[in-house]
Amino acid sequence: MNIPSPLQKADYGAGVPIDIDRDLRPYGPNGRAGERRAKVGLYILLGVMTSLFLLFSLAFMLRAQYADWRALTAPLQPLADPWQLWVNTGFLLGSSAALQWARVCARRQQVRAMQQGLLLGGGFAIAFLAGQLWVWQQLSAQGYGVAGNPANSFFYLLTGVHGAHLLGGLVAWGRTVSKTRRNVTLKKLGTSVELCAIYWHFLLVVWLVLLVLLTSTPETFAAIAKFCGF
Repeated sequence: MNIPSPLQKADYGAGVPIDIDRDLRPYGPNGRAGERRAKVGLYILLGVMTSLFLLFSLAFMLRAQYADWRALTAPLQPLADPWQLWVNTGFLLGSSAALQWARVCARRQQVRAMQQGLLLGGGFAIAFLAGQLWVWQQLSAQGYGVAGNPANSFFYLLTGVHGAHLLGGLVAWGRTVSKTRRNVTLKKLGTSVELCAIYWHFLLVVWLVLLVLLTSTPETFAAIAKFCGF
């Protein structure tokens, strides 16, 4: 009968068998190459997304210079006090922080804490998307539909594109969560968690930039446009 060595253990309660000798063993050539490819692929994706959001933001600022623009943050407009967006920002910040926690726990081989961080991060992300849909519903109910005003159209466009990218991230998040319930080494699982965390941090930064654009008062926005030369 084989007797496990002191350096081996299995955390079957967490759903992830862990072999310390195996999991801490350096990646082979294929493993390291696969990890590098995954990270390079993510950085390329983030570069494309950065260009996309930058173009949308520039179009937003240029279009706002026309006389038919009616800012949603002007006095008596629905986003004059955008507290709903700040609540949603808190959800996304919590999601990013939770995934960073999961990332750190994966490095420390704290499997249960990593799983908790993943679940918490996904829960906050879903709450963010639900909050964004609620804001859309409130605007529509008040008569601020997509075609009602160029400012309305850009609000739905920018928040919708950001939400779609977050929804795509949840697909990757779901696959990572499923790995925690299968016989996947902690090294490989840690790479998936790290990629999810990086993606979430990026979307948080993008959202904060969009939030500045979408919540600026007409006076503030005019000053920003002038500073940028528009």
